[in-house]
Amino acid sequence: MGLCSRGGWRTGACAALLLGSFATVAAEPGVPTMTPQAPVVTPASAAAIADYRRKLEEYTRIRQAFESEAAIYWNAVAEKRRARIAKRRSGQEIVLDDYVLTQPPVYAGPGKPIDPSAVTPPPSEKPYVPVVADFLQSAAEHFKFVPTRPQSEIEFKRAYVKVAAAAGLTREQVVRIYGFEAGGKGTYDVQAGLEYPKPGAQAISTALGYNQLLNTNSVELLAEQGDQFLKALKAKAATLEGEPRKTLEKKIENLHRMILFCRTVSDSWSEHDRLANTPKGLGIHALNLDIDIGPLLQTQKLLDSVLFARMKGLDHPLSAAELEMMNLTGDGNGFDMVTMPLAMRDKVPTSNFFQPQGLQHNPVAIRNNVVSKLIAVTNARMDQESKLQGAKDLAAAF
Repeated sequence: MGLCSRGGWRTGACAALLLGSFATVAAEPGVPTMTPQAPVVTPASAAAIADYRRKLEEYTRIRQAFESEAAIYWNAVAEKRRARIAKRRSGQEIVLDDYVLTQPPVYAGPGKPIDPSAVTPPPSEKPYVPVVADFLQSAAEHFKFVPTRPQSEIEFKRAYVKVAAAAGLTREQVVRIYGFEAGGKGTYDVQAGLEYPKPGAQAISTALGYNQLLNTNSVELLAEQGDQFLKALKAKAATLEGEPRKTLEKKIENLHRMILFCRTVSDSWSEHDRLANTPKGLGIHALNLDIDIGPLLQTQKLLDSVLFARMKGLDHPLSAAELEMMNLTGDGNGFDMVTMPLAMRDKVPTSNFFQPQGLQHNPVAIRNNVVSKLIAVTNARMDQESKLQGAKDLAAAF
């Protein structure tokens, strides 16, 4: 019989013993005391410490020089961006000199040396990224909401197309952006990093659905456009009778509570992001999985960019690649790119339209480091992914 099966042991103490949390645990008579062993640390030699200090000094000097150079570069990018905004506001022409025309500095020095006298820490784990199961659990727990899932993928595609077409989005925009964002065959519940079933696959972000909305997008859309969503659902409920109508009316009540929650913070991305990553906020993202509400959210993300460009005076329909630039870099930066004269696009670095950290985590924009290349590679990928079956099914639904 194992030690933890003996009468008189408390479960908590037993677990602590197994985990080595107690240095000493009182044992029953005749049972040896178990004491976890501390890791053996071999003292570093004087030569190793001296070498470490020399390398650390060199690393610090080179790294600080790089950080200073990078700060100057990104400050110039921000200043030029503010100047362009002011020029547009006053109706002035944007010229090549209004952009930073050099590429951002790249750190090429040594890595930070490891202190030989320090105890080696355990390898750090990547932060956990919530997945669909988490969104569903939070929605049920905090809002008593369970999304109505489609009976088939084509059912969701038809529901999405109906909403998108009514909003004025074109088949080219919808299908090509679906191809780019969801890989041409992604399902309505596809999440970034989990596109393909393979051992050890992990979500890399909360990006979800045909247009890969982040959980922050879901909160922001509800806060800003929630009334429109309620109006659309109430109009649909008016066409129903009996149990289907009661079910949809209950869903409308749940959605209203979710909207009020999303409006408990100021209307800014940082506040919406903070709220979206709370246990309660995660439940908002489950709306994307609902056959009635998901298409509204996925459509609105694209429609907001179309309306922004129209409000700014763009006199032609956005191509799918242009719309994706607004989706990728934000409406303001995207509009800046898509209204740029063709002659300037192969001279202006993509860094002008990103924050430093955003560019660092976007290898496509780093490799295709001028506007013309980024738009070209986006178009090429759309061409390829739009030939896949999921994209063909979506096109056929129009």
